Amino acid sequence: MAFDAAVRVENGAWAEEILRKAVAKLDMRDADLAWELVFGPLRVQAQLDHLIRLYSGKTGKLDVEVRVALRMAIYQLRYLDRVPAHAAVSAAVDLVKRAKKRSAMGFVNAVLRKVNREPVVWPGREVELSVPGWLLSRWTAAFGRPRAEEIAAAALVAPEAGGQDVGAASIVPYLGVEPGMTVLDVCAAPGNKTRQLVEAGGIVLAADRSFARLRQVTGVERVVVDAREPLPFVKRFDRILVDAPCSGTGTLGRNPEIKWRITPGDLVDLAGRQTAILGNALAVLAPGGRLVYSTCSLEAEENEGVVHAVCRDRVVEQGYRLPGQEPGDGFWHAVIA
Repeated sequence: MAFDAAVRVENGAWAEEILRKAVAKLDMRDADLAWELVFGPLRVQAQLDHLIRLYSGKTGKLDVEVRVALRMAIYQLRYLDRVPAHAAVSAAVDLVKRAKKRSAMGFVNAVLRKVNREPVVWPGREVELSVPGWLLSRWTAAFGRPRAEEIAAAALVAPEAGGQDVGAASIVPYLGVEPGMTVLDVCAAPGNKTRQLVEAGGIVLAADRSFARLRQVTGVERVVVDAREPLPFVKRFDRILVDAPCSGTGTLGRNPEIKWRITPGDLVDLAGRQTAILGNALAVLAPGGRLVYSTCSLEAEENEGVVHAVCRDRVVEQGYRLPGQEPGDGFWHAVIA
């Protein structure tokens, strides 16, 4: 199950979406192991790929199924304690056979027989911290080297299970919602921040462009809208939350596949969408009202760049919450009045 999920993730699927459905019928121990065998290798993928090259002597690209089987097995052999070595090796060989890659069975077996737990000298900080070099360079320029390395190191650690992330929960209080205020949650799904708004006493309208995702938001009035287009509301709102769709680089411990997918070009595309959403949301803010723009991104293009392009003179406060420096996911927020 973990192997099938990891192959799908390598081909573009999202690990959490796949695994939540896949492990639903497993007992807790098996579910936890399946989860670990998918997310663990994703977090340390650069280390594992270096180890594959080290043990195999190969620098060329491997078939997806072979690469996934090797990563998963090396992760068990070097990073976990309770999986017997022979079981990890034989399972990897069987998985390659099952994937109709019979010609690679001997190669996989030979590589895994060389795996040990001896210390390794990593070829660079980007491999040791298992983060793309361009991301590490950006964070170093933005926050300094110690902070950048803390961010990358925090992404190697699994987040605490259960409940809303403390980083995500830190955003809504900036709105200062009081009982009876009208509140628009522009990008509401899946609804965690919406619940906070209701608990604060707001009269909340939850909006999202995805009907399927909006169905997860319960207990409030809901409307399907694409906030990249002018919003169809006559009334104005006392408070507006724009928790914008973003790259998610503040959530790499929770969503480690992001760091292997995101590109610099994606940041430009996202910033264009975010700029449109923020501008349209501001148009329905009541006089004297307050809007909070937030992302779970650490990239300036999606944060300061967007807000300063739309409403620089209306920013009351802004700031980052950095993984490794504060608990939970990383976020950026701006209070706009």
